[in-house]
Amino acid sequence: MKPSLQLKLSQQLALTPQLQQAIKLLQLSTLEMNQEIERYLLENPLLEREDEPDRENSYFLGPGGAPAPGGEGSTPAPDERDVAQNELSPNELEDERWIQDSGSYGNPQRDREDDDVDAHELQAATTTLREHLEWQLGLSQFSDRDRALIRFLIEALDDDGYLSAPLDELLATLPEALAIELDELEIALRQLQSFDPTGIGARSPQECLALQLKALPQDPVRDLALAVVEAHLELLAARDFNKIKKACGCDDAALKAAHALIVSLDPRPGARFAAIDTRYIIPDVIVKRVRGKWTAQINPDAYPKLKINRLYADILAKQRRGESNLSAQLQEARWLIKNVQQRFDTIARVSQAIVDRQRQFFEHGEVAMRPLVLREIADLIGLHESTVSRVTSQKYMATPRGIFELKYFFGSHVSTDTGGACSATAIRALIKQLISAEDGKKPLSDSQISEILGQQGIVVARRTVAKYREALNIPPVNLRKTL
Repeated sequence: MKPSLQLKLSQQLALTPQLQQAIKLLQLSTLEMNQEIERYLLENPLLEREDEPDRENSYFLGPGGAPAPGGEGSTPAPDERDVAQNELSPNELEDERWIQDSGSYGNPQRDREDDDVDAHELQAATTTLREHLEWQLGLSQFSDRDRALIRFLIEALDDDGYLSAPLDELLATLPEALAIELDELEIALRQLQSFDPTGIGARSPQECLALQLKALPQDPVRDLALAVVEAHLELLAARDFNKIKKACGCDDAALKAAHALIVSLDPRPGARFAAIDTRYIIPDVIVKRVRGKWTAQINPDAYPKLKINRLYADILAKQRRGESNLSAQLQEARWLIKNVQQRFDTIARVSQAIVDRQRQFFEHGEVAMRPLVLREIADLIGLHESTVSRVTSQKYMATPRGIFELKYFFGSHVSTDTGGACSATAIRALIKQLISAEDGKKPLSDSQISEILGQQGIVVARRTVAKYREALNIPPVNLRKTL
């Protein structure tokens, strides 16, 4: 075949580094984005975080504004903010009190309360269960041999305070040269069970509850509760109150008092000493009502304020292009600032579209949630469905009704008799309302709930009701029965 030259036209989609960075920043959560920005700050000397406005030596990026020299238009002056706030009506100012009452935006009274809570949690987290038991052991008058056995049992406790293995298995792990008998280990266990918290060292939930009841003053209610725990705990868990009354020979009032006493006990006495893993959520968007309309605004605390170092930028401007390696880093810094700006602009657009579609939710709650899919928002604001999916993933919205992930406002729907649709969130809210208002002696079954919803025009099968009920962590009808 004779070689020849041919001209061929074709279209090809290429992802530039700038576009790849924009897509990556869009799908990251606020915490992950801040970590990514910190990495750029360490690697790029031309990129800096704006803590205090320095209009003279930086290009500033602020919420809602493009990068501009000196940060003009980024943050209104204090008097401008005061004027804007004074223009709001008293009702609108009252609608914004939830921001101040939440304690997340500088409420001094709430901050003081949080300090007290944090100190209490810190104390609980720093004192472990083993340290607490060792401290009590140090104050006891036991012999050295008994102390060693009790300390051995303390090491065998799990995080909930239960003995992790039977005594015979623990005895088999001890050296035979110590000549320790099983009776000695049982005595050491009883001594450990006398420590605080009550119920520690139990081998089962039944024994844990019984230890706590035996520590209470003796009275008829305590005796009945102890009899139920020791012999009929499984019947109590199954809410078979008739068999319990017949076996114990008690009436409804006595069994109700004993049941209330048992419920007040702690089945996991060691859990209070577990380390506390507190995770805080910084909402990306704040929703509030302004002049009768629900609006979504970017949370300033979640918006990273970035700037380009003006000193380095002036040095590069005086040099010819290509003579410094900082030229590429300057371009990367500009890309990052632009992509961060674009990220929050996209989040704001999607959030406002969600708020417009779900305004009934903000007025009336979950029962007014309407069905919504990603494609509806994508078509409304002119974005691809995959872009909306990235925006709504791991992004949170602070509203007067709580903090929700953006994906919370999307869900499946169920048809109604009138030809309309009802969202799954609204159906779950209705199920929760029906169960909360039911008669404890005759709780509603899944079939009855399905019939009640059908009378309201919502066609829901019994299996669907059971699925929604389990998603709400609501037990079945037999476990909701009360005296």
